[in-house]
Amino acid sequence: MTTQENVPPHYLDAHAIVRPDKPALICGERALTYSQLNDRARRLANALQGLGVRSRDRVAVMAHNSIEALETAAAASKIAAINLTVNYRLREREVAYVLNDSESRAIVVGPDLIQVVEGARPEVQGDLLYIAIGGEAPTGWLHYEELIANGSPAVPQSESSTGSTMSYTSGTTGYPKGAYRPHGVPASDLLPVVQAFGLTESDVHLLAGPYYHSAPNFFAGIHLLLGSTLVIMPRFDPVEALRLIDTYKVTTTFVAPTLLLRMCEVPADTAATCDIGSLRQIIVAGAPCPYALKVKSAQRFGEVLWEFYGATETGIVTILRPEDQLRKPGSCGQAAPGHEIRLLDDEGNPVPDGTPGEFWVRNRWLAEYYKKPEATAKNMRDGFFSVGDIAYRDEEGYYYICDRRVDMVISGGVNIYPAEIEAVLTAHPAVADVAVIGVPDEHWGESVKAIIALRPGMQASADELIAFCSERLADYKRPRSIDFVDELPRSPSGKLLKNIIRKPYWEAAGRNI
Repeated sequence: MTTQENVPPHYLDAHAIVRPDKPALICGERALTYSQLNDRARRLANALQGLGVRSRDRVAVMAHNSIEALETAAAASKIAAINLTVNYRLREREVAYVLNDSESRAIVVGPDLIQVVEGARPEVQGDLLYIAIGGEAPTGWLHYEELIANGSPAVPQSESSTGSTMSYTSGTTGYPKGAYRPHGVPASDLLPVVQAFGLTESDVHLLAGPYYHSAPNFFAGIHLLLGSTLVIMPRFDPVEALRLIDTYKVTTTFVAPTLLLRMCEVPADTAATCDIGSLRQIIVAGAPCPYALKVKSAQRFGEVLWEFYGATETGIVTILRPEDQLRKPGSCGQAAPGHEIRLLDDEGNPVPDGTPGEFWVRNRWLAEYYKKPEATAKNMRDGFFSVGDIAYRDEEGYYYICDRRVDMVISGGVNIYPAEIEAVLTAHPAVADVAVIGVPDEHWGESVKAIIALRPGMQASADELIAFCSERLADYKRPRSIDFVDELPRSPSGKLLKNIIRKPYWEAAGRNI
């Protein structure tokens, strides 16, 4: 057991000494210095410990981007608990599943999401602590600010400093899985990637995308570790993003391609009112970034675009620098420091340059699926992990993601798994068979489409079936369109032939993903 004496100082304790008055978090009219953030995180950490939260317990947060979401993550890390950010777009049934599967000990909830979590309570197992950020808390809930006000400002007692992380991603079964790193990412592996991006303590970082996504979460956390200033957008708005860049002289941000497109589409006369000259780095990932969008980005922001490929389970695997964005169209970059990549055929043999193969990576960032060793093993081969993407490498060592082995849809940088939607639709009494696929979408990259065969003699409209999904799934998962067919193609073993189903929708798009 690690004693309190040999636990290294928490990063916020160090920042509170070295840069006590430097702004740490800015959100709207509120701002916290590093000294203030450290004090509030200590108080919350001690309050959570007093309620029984221990090392490695999961402390869930379901809230829009906010100071409180970042404070909770810091407080959890001070007592070696594990911060778990929950997608705020989930419905009650989905929230209950994540809380039960993760065995969460507490959940901190934003004011506009309290009723969703309260609706999930009857299905939540175990003795969970419910903590409300503002708003009117139901019976049995605790109040966030009261916990901080009554918490001790002393250094919390911690038996370990694990750096453990956990976040939820889905799989082809349609059930979310907890990507769990019991020991976090070693600093010796993290530092070279931070250096590759050129991130420093002097940066001002704009948290623009949802904090529950692994990439915005990662870059927000890295900037706080460095002692940078973090500017928080509760909800993304492209004009507001440009205004914040101007106001706070933002230097770095991470956005999915969809959000970058929205910033590029702000009318020129509106954009001209904002000085964006401080911005030296826009990092994109989460979905393919089209060449045309890269051209638009260069026209608006200059050569500041960085791109990476990775996954919740693997971390950042490849990096494409600004000077290569237009020179290497379609590429996601070269291997990031400390990452080994293999491209293998169906028999597990390496493929030559220029030939597509399944993308496998080995590093010390790899996550395991919490309580699902079979799922972890299924995605592993000789210490390498794959999420099912297909890629090829050119003669200069640049990688190009060209297809996906799994059925996953990526819409606006969000992973959507058809099996979950198909399971909901097959519960409708009029549906005999269903296939959910992604189809080309100029704005979102892909949108969700359901192809449905109805039961003989029964009727259901597209609007009715979409509404049926909306009652049971987060809004972003519901089909945007439905086509009806007499029969869906299946193999002799009964497997849906998604490649045949997808083909007519993608033939004119000139791409496969």
